[in-house]
Amino acid sequence: MLVAEILKDKGGAVFSIAPQNTVAQACAELEGRRVGALIVCDEDRVVGVLSERDVVRAVARDGERSLERPVSDYMTRDVIFAEPAETVAVLMTRMTDRRIRHLPVLTAGRLTGVVSIGDVVKCQIAEATHEAESLRTYIAAG
Repeated sequence: MLVAEILKDKGGAVFSIAPQNTVAQACAELEGRRVGALIVCDEDRVVGVLSERDVVRAVARDGERSLERPVSDYMTRDVIFAEPAETVAVLMTRMTDRRIRHLPVLTAGRLTGVVSIGDVVKCQIAEATHEAESLRTYIAAG
């Protein structure tokens, strides 16, 4: 399965935040949207990702005062992207090797969605289930 197919099924909704917003605002957005990461955008350019992990590290390092600091102080700046034509297997390897859970998807340089590790696992389970069912059908017909 390709990234484009995942986005077709789940939609291209992207939850983003500006780098100057506070970590407290980001936490409220994470909670309100029920997501694990926000894409940090300056205008229409991706400049980072702020994940729950980044927030935990911020609070561990700077305590309560981190909540009033800008997202840009704690976001992951080295953003790893996915492309619509990439396979789920490629994404799984990239996410595992780099220990990341969210990949923004770029189409012709434009942000068109986000794929999470949950999306990848869901896809892998669906493919395995389909394959098992196909094998059962083949064996039963034989």
